[in-house]
Parts: sequence; C-alpha cells; structure tokens
Amino acid sequence: PKVSVCVCVCVCVCEKRVLLNGTEWRADRLLLNREVMVTSAVRRFLPLLDDVAQDFCRSLRHRVETEGVGETGQRSMTLDPSPDLFRFALEGQSSCHVLYGERIGLFSSSPSEEAERFIWAVERMLATTPPLLYLPPRLLLALRAPLWTQHATAWDHIFSHGFCSVSVCRLQTVVGGASDGRFLGVLGQLMEAGQLSSELIKANITELMAGGVDTTAVPLQFALFEMARNPGVQERVRAQVLSSWQQASGSPQKALQGAPLLKGTIKETLRLYPVGITVQRYPVRDIVLQNYHVPAGTLVQVCLYPLGRSPEVFERPERFEPSRWSLDAASGGGFRSLAFGFGSRQCVGRRIAENEMQLLLMHVIFLLQNFIFNCGQCGPWRFFEIICEIYQQFLSENW
Repeated sequence: PKVSVCVCVCVCVCEKRVLLNGTEWRADRLLLNREVMVTSAVRRFLPLLDDVAQDFCRSLRHRVETEGVGETGQRSMTLDPSPDLFRFALEGQSSCHVLYGERIGLFSSSPSEEAERFIWAVERMLATTPPLLYLPPRLLLALRAPLWTQHATAWDHIFSHGFCSVSVCRLQTVVGGASDGRFLGVLGQLMEAGQLSSELIKANITELMAGGVDTTAVPLQFALFEMARNPGVQERVRAQVLSSWQQASGSPQKALQGAPLLKGTIKETLRLYPVGITVQRYPVRDIVLQNYHVPAGTLVQVCLYPLGRSPEVFERPERFEPSRWSLDAASGGGFRSLAFGFGSRQCVGRRIAENEMQLLLMHVIFLLQNFIFNCGQCGPWRFFEIICEIYQQFLSENW
C-alpha cells in the first residue's frame, strides 16, 4: 500500500538522526531492549505474566461461581470487565511482577495499604488526563482546579513509588549481591548491570509503569468484545489454543508459539481499535513522499485508525478476522501493523504487552466456553451521548 512506503521512508530517515545525535538515548534504549524486547528477555518474564493471568482467571471463575445465576456448573454472569482488566494489567506488567519482580496482591482479598494508594494514583492519573489535553494547564494551575490538583497529586505518588522501588532495589543489590541467574525484574536487572544512571532508570521504569496499564486493559476489553460477537472466530481460536496447549507440556511459551491466532487476535483488535491513533516522525532532511515535498523537521503522521479500516490496505476491513495476519506474515506484507510503532523508537513495552494480552486470552478460553455480549437498545449514537454526559459530569465535579 502507498501509505506503507511513506511510513518506511519516514522512520528510516528518522533513525539516522537518533544514531548520530542521540548517543545517550541510544545507550539507554539498547539496554532497555535487552531487558524487555529480545527473545531471551521474553523467556525470563513470561512465567511471571502467566502467573498473573492464571490468578485473574481463577478470581473470575470464583466470582462467577459465587455471584452468577443458573445451575451449578452452568452459571453465567453479566459484568463490566474494565476494573478487573485494569488491575490485571497493573499487577502483571507495569506495577510489579515484571518491572519489580514482585506482586502487590491486587487479586488477594486484602491488598496492602501501599498497593491501594498506588492503584488510586494510577486510576486518578488516567481519569484526569483526557480533559487536561483540551484545557490550558496554566489556567488550571492559576485557578487551582481540583482536576489539576488531583492529576499532580497522582503523579507525585507514582513517581514516589518508582523512586522508592529503585532505592529498595539498590539496597537489596548491595546486601544480597549477584542474582545467581534469577530474574530480578526489569528494575533489578538494570540495577545489577550498573550501566545506566539512577535518574535514567527512574525515568524509564516510571514511564513503563504508568504507560502500560490502560494501553493493555482497553485492547483486552475490545478483544473480548469482538470474540463475543464473532462466535465462529472464537471457536477457531479456542480449537487452536486447546490443541497447542496439549502439545506444549505446560510451557506457556510453547503454547503461544503453537497458537498464532492468539497473536492475530491482538493484531486484529489493534487494527480496528488502535490505542495510539498516529505514528509520528520528523525527517532530518528534505524528502519526497508520493510527489509531495516534505521539508526537514516537518512533523509527519500516519493515522492508524483510517489505515486499519481502509479497503485499499485490508480486504473486507470491517470483518474481525485474526487469520489475515498469518497470511500477511506468509506473504511478507509489512508495515500494516503499526500499533506499537517500529524501529528503534517502537514501544519499549511491546513484548510485555503482546505476551500479557495473549496469555490472558489463552487462559480465559480455558475458563469460559462462551463470551456473550448484548448491546440491548443502546445504539452507537446513544453510546456517544452517554460518553458526552459522563464527560460533562466529570468536568462539573472536578472544575
């Protein structure tokens, strides 16, 4: 597709600037890639993500069995999965288990007080961010609006949590010595390597921690929604997962490798519902894209939402069809899935997020036989009106 050529040229040009002028950034990113992107890193943290995914499903099963309706063994339940998926992402990827090598107990009956405060901080940060994108920060600061105060307070606690974790990890490294090959979490690995300054470690860990929650939880909810309203797709994915699991001998990595439809499900979800709506690059020299002259330093954006729904790029784009990505890989068609970006500036948490979402879907498929979604009388326009009403209520309560 034409747009694919544009993306390729733009990013390659941009990466030259990074290599020439961003020595410190390059060292920072290369070390992070080694801990979270390469295959050996995935093998280290995959069991941690698998533990959280299984705990989530056990918690969901218990909830259905105790609160659901119907006969024993055939109970059903209607619920909003957003809060549970949010906590799953927080527990698994960005808060503790992969980054810090420990759990904060979000699926236990009584999480710690610090865990509850951290949950509140991340939830408040995410809830207050959208309206702040459209309101002048200086005005909010001058008026001391509750919206701004809550946002700043939430970030203060998130940074405090990250800095405290770095300090504790440094102390443990000094007292405990080498890890003897044990996975210490991304933070522990970076501290043990000793190749990055504390400030760089704090900045990167905090960004991973705060940026990997809603960006995982929301696509998971859309994936469940699409599988619920496409029972044929759901059954094909289930059959492949069950077959792969039987041959994997309990290895989550082998199970995922044998079920490419799981990865296709995530790609297809992000095609239709991209978390980031654009991929942005600044070319470092003048270039010509499709007979358009683009001066150096101009912001060039590829819009992912129309790209993912364009019939010029995807055959029957309105259909949810995970198998299209298996065919795509076989034909060598690249640059059609850009949800995480690509190249040296792609999302640093990509491998964590991809595997986290696939593992959850895999275990949910084991747990539940059917996903049932009913929109009732709520059409798309009424849904839009409800969102507007919620947004207006939020502003009135926080202004």
